[in-house]
Amino acid sequence: MHFKRPLSAALAATFLIALGAMSAVASAQNAPLNLPGKSSRGAAASVVTTDQVRAELLAWAPEGVEPGKPVWVGLQLTHQPEWHTYWKNSGDSGLPTQLDWQLPAGIDAGEIAWPTPKKIPIGTLANYGYEKTVLLPVPLTVAPGFAGSQLEVKLKAAWLVCRKECIPQEGDFALSIPVRSSTGASSQLFKDTFAATPKALPAGASQVDVGGGKAIRISLAGLPAALQGKTLALYPETGSVIEPAAAWQQAWQGAVWTAEVPLSGQRTESPASMPLVVALDNAAYRIDAPVKGAWPAPAAAAVVPPALEAALRANASAGATPLQTSAAPVGLIAALLGALLGGLVLNLMPCVFPVLAIKVVGFVQVKDSATRLTTGLAYTVGVVLSFLALGALLLGLRAAGEQLGWGFQLQNPAVVALMAALFTLLGLNLAGLFEFGNLLPGRLAGWQAKNPTVNAFLSGVLATAIASPCTAPFMGASLGYAVGLPALEALAIFAALGVGMALPYLAASAIPAVARALPRPGPWMVTFKQLMAFPMFATVAWLVWVLGQQSGVDGAGALLALLVLMALVIWAFTLRGTARTLLAAFSLALGAWGLWSVGPNITRPVAIASAAPVADGWQAWEPGRVDQLAAQGQSVFVDFTAAWCVTCQYNKKTTLSNATVLADIQAKNVALLRADWTRRDPAVTAALAQLGRNGVPVYVIYKPGRAPVVMSEILSVDEVRAELAKL
Repeated sequence: MHFKRPLSAALAATFLIALGAMSAVASAQNAPLNLPGKSSRGAAASVVTTDQVRAELLAWAPEGVEPGKPVWVGLQLTHQPEWHTYWKNSGDSGLPTQLDWQLPAGIDAGEIAWPTPKKIPIGTLANYGYEKTVLLPVPLTVAPGFAGSQLEVKLKAAWLVCRKECIPQEGDFALSIPVRSSTGASSQLFKDTFAATPKALPAGASQVDVGGGKAIRISLAGLPAALQGKTLALYPETGSVIEPAAAWQQAWQGAVWTAEVPLSGQRTESPASMPLVVALDNAAYRIDAPVKGAWPAPAAAAVVPPALEAALRANASAGATPLQTSAAPVGLIAALLGALLGGLVLNLMPCVFPVLAIKVVGFVQVKDSATRLTTGLAYTVGVVLSFLALGALLLGLRAAGEQLGWGFQLQNPAVVALMAALFTLLGLNLAGLFEFGNLLPGRLAGWQAKNPTVNAFLSGVLATAIASPCTAPFMGASLGYAVGLPALEALAIFAALGVGMALPYLAASAIPAVARALPRPGPWMVTFKQLMAFPMFATVAWLVWVLGQQSGVDGAGALLALLVLMALVIWAFTLRGTARTLLAAFSLALGAWGLWSVGPNITRPVAIASAAPVADGWQAWEPGRVDQLAAQGQSVFVDFTAAWCVTCQYNKKTTLSNATVLADIQAKNVALLRADWTRRDPAVTAALAQLGRNGVPVYVIYKPGRAPVVMSEILSVDEVRAELAKL
């Protein structure tokens, strides 16, 4: 009976796949939403095209590249109808376009010369941005002594493009500008943009009177006579001061233009001066007006922020100086214990349990207790080292500036697809379609059969790879605490997590009574092996659903088609003689064609709805939304979730769908927000970090005037109802 060897060979093969997936994550994190464009599939180019925007890097150097001569570069964004990007002050929502230049020594880039935006109403909100085509020009300063025949300009740009939904996009651009000759192909585009850029005027007698009320009074002097008596558009460069969508009044008092504009209920800025842009048709002017009077206290400051800030300061001080207070060692010990218990619970996850069950059942074939103990130790080492490697990767990427958390690898659709292929491969093997030993070269298969310790080690690596998206009870606080610690202490928590997960297998291998309690070897083992294929296939179904949330129905359909083609390839290699040669060649060619034709659909993202209703009264979370609701006196329940999080989906289908819980929520008038972390979202990551968490699920209740309450990872109806009763 060949039971142990095929699974061991499967683990050996899938070890390489798991490592490949992990390394792919590290390189993919810089482009979480890399949409199809000319620069996303090779070297940087001057043009990047998505379904919503065509972005092009342009240059204008009419007199060559010399000190004191005009040299301009700029990113031109051409929007599809109904789509827009944002000005430097985006208004009620949105983000301004960001340009990160890489220039040779002796060349410096200035600030964007922002063209005059337009006001874009979005429901009850209003944003400032651009539709159709806009050029964002940036001046370059050439230092004396700059030498070379070409000026190599590289740009990494990021923009948020919105309609009713919003899609963050980015691209890498490169352009070569001749130093000793004129570059003027885009001269008219730059001249037209300069004409649309606000003209700076001296402040003179202009001022902004805050007056201590709920509105500011603006007085602008020195505007051109052609504007007098006309209705002007107003664009403040400072965000979070006024209500962009609110009604406001304007009038002319002789040559002075005045306006009374309501202050924002969520104002966060109290500037000493306010750069203001006023426009009429194609003419726009900018005045940096000084502020007179004392700013009133921000309206929202008296509601939620004091308690929230106090809680955050407490968390920050505990994490920043863990060894300087008497409570710090207790915190670290509690985190280690939580990680140990959380690792134990991970073994009950449906994708991890089959691996553990088959390994434990494999004890019945091992008569030597020393061999059992050796394989148990090897499995433990594989698990612990894998958790340490994953923790080091996570900590390293966060230190490099990436906003990541536990389970970050499954925020990448390519990794989700690789995991689905891995589980399909294991499921087909367990179901009996093929044996890895029959596909491997004879020498490699013989070596593998003689090294059960290596097989046990690789099975530990595999178990870690498939358990990594899950957050079990006790894990959340421990992982959130870990990312704020020095590297060695943080890695100790990851190691404790690995020890906890490996503990059942290690205990079974070290305690002879466990092996004696198992049934004797027999045909039941083949049946059990085939039965364990079905949890694997169920995991594949779940991963396909996860990919559908990330890349839409086309991405999920493409993955299913490729999994079928992979099964065809495997089946062809189980044949003998001429049939194997012909069908294997045909299936490989068909699989390659499938990857080329439908494979790109797997990584193509779907649009993300902005602040739209999700389902059953839930709304999409966005930064600042909790404070807006709390400022109105409303309590808020936030569900930090992800499609790839099994625990999240369990809680959603049980406790969060319970009729009594929903009735309590309605009775208490609690707003429901859902923060989706299925794809990488730095804003969600930052919000989790503020709560002392580093993975999902996280459930939080916010009540005005009270610190947020974070509940357990596996929600119970009683727990939620008890917290709701306190509101």
